[in-house]
Amino acid sequence: MSETRKLAAIRVADIVGYSRLTGADEELTLARLRTLRSDLIDPTIAIHNGRVIKRTGDGAFVEFRSVVEAVRCAMEVRSGLAERNAGLPADKRIEARVGIHLGDVVEEADGDLMGDGVNVAARLEGICEPGCVCLSAAAYEQVRDKLHVTFVDLGEKSLKNIERPVRAYMLRAAEDGAAGRQAATAASRLRLSALQWAAIAVAFLAVLIAAGWFGPRVFAPSAPPPPPVASVQERLTSEPRLSIVVLPFANLSGDPEQDYFADGLSDDLTTDLSNLPDSFVIAHTTALTYKGKAVDAKEIGRELGVRYAVEGSVRRVGETITVNAQLISTETGAHVWADRFEGERSKLGEWQVEAVARIANALGVQLVQAESLRAMRERPTNPDAVDLTMRGWTTLIKSISPGNVNEAIGYFDQALGLDPDLPQALIGKAQARIINLYAFQIGDWNEVLRDAEQAADRVLASQPNKSALYTKAQVLSGRGQYEATLANLDAVIAIDRNFANAYAEKSHTLVMLGRVEEAIKPVEQALRLDPRSPVRNVWEWYMCDAYAHLAEW
Repeated sequence: MSETRKLAAIRVADIVGYSRLTGADEELTLARLRTLRSDLIDPTIAIHNGRVIKRTGDGAFVEFRSVVEAVRCAMEVRSGLAERNAGLPADKRIEARVGIHLGDVVEEADGDLMGDGVNVAARLEGICEPGCVCLSAAAYEQVRDKLHVTFVDLGEKSLKNIERPVRAYMLRAAEDGAAGRQAATAASRLRLSALQWAAIAVAFLAVLIAAGWFGPRVFAPSAPPPPPVASVQERLTSEPRLSIVVLPFANLSGDPEQDYFADGLSDDLTTDLSNLPDSFVIAHTTALTYKGKAVDAKEIGRELGVRYAVEGSVRRVGETITVNAQLISTETGAHVWADRFEGERSKLGEWQVEAVARIANALGVQLVQAESLRAMRERPTNPDAVDLTMRGWTTLIKSISPGNVNEAIGYFDQALGLDPDLPQALIGKAQARIINLYAFQIGDWNEVLRDAEQAADRVLASQPNKSALYTKAQVLSGRGQYEATLANLDAVIAIDRNFANAYAEKSHTLVMLGRVEEAIKPVEQALRLDPRSPVRNVWEWYMCDAYAHLAEW
């Protein structure tokens, strides 16, 4: 077998007390670890150009091109773990030890790395304190003047099976400083999950704004400042009786590849509950910020201003799917309703509608779009096409790059090959191509907008679809047709008055039309519906822009 030598930055990490955690609750621990990998660890490694050499059950050996990137990755993952551990008792927390070394390694033909460069990193991880990062002197010299953090000199350490002592440096949990906070912010922006395409579209419109693509604007006269935001208790009192958040469903399938299915189910449930009369439903993007965390229903009620929370789990074995769901009062913490659903994957539409109907009945309300839900039951959906479509959405928002966007388009094309009329795949492909066009200038402007419009019209010809209307609004905005853009956004809100992205884009569109006085309330509503949106900063920019036009400094 051929081999080559090279210099590499190696990061070795594992979970502290993994055996104890699995011994106490193996199923829950494995589910949490899979979620952490898909939601935090793997995306953070990817963004810092890391390559996983091997996994060790509760840990991994990762190669980086740069020691700085390896340390930044470790800091961001640690900050993400700290966020998820907040409020948990010490024996339930997931913490990691990390060892990082810069050294000579041997690369095998299959890509595996061997040699002292790998061994030293592994031994440093072994002497590291929980929640900390331990560096060799060789690695420390590469980062000491590049990262604004403080390392503790541990002196010379004798490491098992390493011939010479190694000088070690420790980055403790309390030493992150400003760099750590920036890392946590960057990591949180990466943690997007399935079917958040609308939020991404808003972000790319912001790119166009920053580039001045929308053209000049006219300042309007001054207007009185908005009233102060109501307190949480006032919001609970004034909001509709059916104010609710659907928390991310846990994937208990034993397969991290099925995370997209659990995310897609909670997203669909959020959408369906938005159709209940007099409902106020927190957006899926904000709900996803609680993924993988132990949450307290009362605290969620206070944070989001809702009276109910839905939580549950999904287990998929072969062609059988089992879903456990619970409805919880955030005012008392009591379980209002719980049920279990089991069905065949090929009949997904049937039992999903049944689940939504049971939740609605438990709340004492009726579905206002019974015909739409009945249509889902009566029209068999190709499960393979649905799976491919979910994978397309997951890939699209996993990491925004031309490669990922094109990979998502490939999934959507495969789904459309199986079901040419699948609305989610038609809109998914249109959205992906718009992202390529707006963010990376890939594609012909007129052709992409024309094809996206045709896809939206094709979906709208068979059903009133908010996603298709939103896509059409993006097309019209790209052409500078703001009156028509506004009409389509109003139509989206008429279908789903909990669609936060539509309110945000309505605010921006009103500014473009010179109707600035009307622009404040829609973006405030967007922020109310989806307070933890990954593009909250864009929406706040919309609000600042509107106040600037009103000269409300």
